[in-house]
Amino acid sequence: MRVAVVEFVSLDGVSQGPGSADEDASDGFTRGGWFVPHLDEAFVAQASEWLDRADGLLLGRRTYEAFARDWPAIEEPDPFTRRMNALPKYVVSSTLAGGSWGPTTVLRGELTETVGALRAQPGRELQVHGSARLAASLLDAGLVDVLRVVVAPVVVGQGRRLLTGTAGVGLRLTEHRITPSGLAILEYEVTGEAALADYDGVPGVGPT
Repeated sequence: MRVAVVEFVSLDGVSQGPGSADEDASDGFTRGGWFVPHLDEAFVAQASEWLDRADGLLLGRRTYEAFARDWPAIEEPDPFTRRMNALPKYVVSSTLAGGSWGPTTVLRGELTETVGALRAQPGRELQVHGSARLAASLLDAGLVDVLRVVVAPVVVGQGRRLLTGTAGVGLRLTEHRITPSGLAILEYEVTGEAALADYDGVPGVGPT
């Protein structure tokens, strides 16, 4: 399976609490729900198509607990409810004893072994939703194949930023589009280490 990371982010890089005021109020965060005003039909259709590719969800403990609280309470005809509740969930945690949002498997140990074993199985995508800290760790470990970032046209001004602390990862833009509400949808393929270079001028460009 490919590991595909799906992240919502503000223009100033915040990824915390996009879905509601009480989704993640840790560290005094008070501006949750900043993504919701920008939802439109084009994004919902794209997100639904992405979810159709999933054979499982890979989550960190904090995101898992928020999803386990919220998704069983969201009723149809929400387009995601049935699939989110039915998909296998894999939670990376050293403290979680088990999961109430079944079917759930708790993964303990080194990511390269636990997630690596899942990634080696046949299938389509193992999708990371939210779980920014886990996403950063997976990127550092070379376990991410696809990174999908949805940038909302808002400056949140506080909260945890996306993918902080990574060692540096190279990406190749493979798809991009803008929805009517202004969401920028960017899909990247992970190419390895981030390329570095010094600027020495543009060849063939100069005063005439």
